[in-house]
Amino acid sequence: MNTNKILSLALAFTLGLTAAEAKVTLPQILSDGMVVQRDRPLTLWGKADAGEEVTVRVVKGKKATVTAGDDGQWRVELPALKPGKTYTIEVNDLTISNVAVGDVLLCSGQSNMELPVNRVTDMFADEVASYSNPSIRQFLVPKEFDFHTLRTDVSPTSWKSVDDDVMNFSALAYFTAKALNEKTGLPVGIINSSWGGTPVESWISESDLAEFPYYINQKKLYENDAYRDAIKEQENRDYAAWNSTVDGADPGLNGEVKYYSTALDDSAWAEKDLFSTDWSSDGMTPANGTHWFRRTVTIDADHAGKPATLRLGCVVDADSVWVNGKQVGFTSYQYPPRIYPIPEGLLHEGENVITVRLISQNGRPHFVKEKPYKLIFGDRPYARYGVANDDEISLEGTWRYHRGAPMPQGPGMMFYCYMPSVLYNAMINPVITYPVRGVVWYQGESNVGRSNQYPRLLETMIANWRDASGDAGMPFYIVELADFLDKNDKGGRAAWQTMRDRQAQVAEETPGAYLVRNSDLGEWNDIHPLDKKTLGSRVAEKILTTDSSK
Repeated sequence: MNTNKILSLALAFTLGLTAAEAKVTLPQILSDGMVVQRDRPLTLWGKADAGEEVTVRVVKGKKATVTAGDDGQWRVELPALKPGKTYTIEVNDLTISNVAVGDVLLCSGQSNMELPVNRVTDMFADEVASYSNPSIRQFLVPKEFDFHTLRTDVSPTSWKSVDDDVMNFSALAYFTAKALNEKTGLPVGIINSSWGGTPVESWISESDLAEFPYYINQKKLYENDAYRDAIKEQENRDYAAWNSTVDGADPGLNGEVKYYSTALDDSAWAEKDLFSTDWSSDGMTPANGTHWFRRTVTIDADHAGKPATLRLGCVVDADSVWVNGKQVGFTSYQYPPRIYPIPEGLLHEGENVITVRLISQNGRPHFVKEKPYKLIFGDRPYARYGVANDDEISLEGTWRYHRGAPMPQGPGMMFYCYMPSVLYNAMINPVITYPVRGVVWYQGESNVGRSNQYPRLLETMIANWRDASGDAGMPFYIVELADFLDKNDKGGRAAWQTMRDRQAQVAEETPGAYLVRNSDLGEWNDIHPLDKKTLGSRVAEKILTTDSSK
């Protein structure tokens, strides 16, 4: 037999094996532990070889067979499953286990929807720790964007229950699901597709943005991958240069005695109240660069050597923190609460030194008022809203202050996830055909400055998602923006109220859309108010008392 014939036979044999081994594939959302919507057909879809037969069977239940199309896509519907037990579903040689039946919510928006349970433990630590419920589950859609493709699946992820991963649940979705479950006794599935800071236009398909040429062209401007990469490469160089310069110029890091050292004599430093602002600008221009603060606290013998938690509220913009010369924490941007664990043995009897290096890049630096600034002993780092903890030392009041390295404003940052349509492509299109009871939408902060456009954009998004889902009456629960900003910021507060009015307008004018009141739950000094429990109860109540018609 000649060589060419041998090679041909080998190739044919290999191709035959490949065909024989070809398997049906399912999207990530159709996986173990999923919750399917009650009273809706059981809907499954996926990929296979063109023309391949796909059999879907509920173990001890119905089955159906379909043929994959020329593009390999297939989709099948079976009768709705009854709530009250878990199911196993077989798709050819694949098995989906622990399938629950109840209510499913698509929860989307920006940071107040994304905000995880671990960020609201100041208010709810004990309640979260004591609650167990394997029938409340979240499918966390990975944060990705796509300029080019309507994706049919997301990157690897899975359904997880409250018992598996509660701290990474959306806090609002968690409390909504908990309230729903308490009322209905049924499982609740959360599809969490959210991303902080994103505007509404990022969540609308390009075809549906056709009447908004500004946004179409904004997306086109950044569609070239090489162009975007070049911008990011330059951005990285800009940040590296700024950080290198500020670190190299900071006497607190480069002097013979470091400013965080316990050997430093800070008696000549100025005394500043923690919430004073006379150090944060020259009267007009924000004092970007670094600022150093030191505070001496006295620890008694009963608490010496014990682990503790350092609470430093919130800081604009970034900070590094040392205790007795050892770094205990670092945060790179303003929003997260500063909760820094102090290890056993670091605090000693007598005087102990806490040092904060505040780094300001693009705004007026300050410590945010009405947040916890405390050194807390024991196992209750969440003392702000919990039972009063006697084992704590207040850190408010006077600190020693010294200017570090004055700097020009830091470089800007491009967020491609803010571009039109890119999140619809990567984070909505892959899951939008999964049947749900409704959509919970908490977004609008990033569109406050363009609130005149918001009603039409949000109406477009609602129509877009309904059309793509095949559910023309899919309910939308629009969460009103929470109250925010200082009472003296009359312009800013008026802008936020205008946005709330726009949200109410959409809810009023769009059949099957409902406004969930939230303005009264805000915190003037925090764009991320903590009370997601009351809000979740309101969302659940709205869901239970409304349906897809008005």
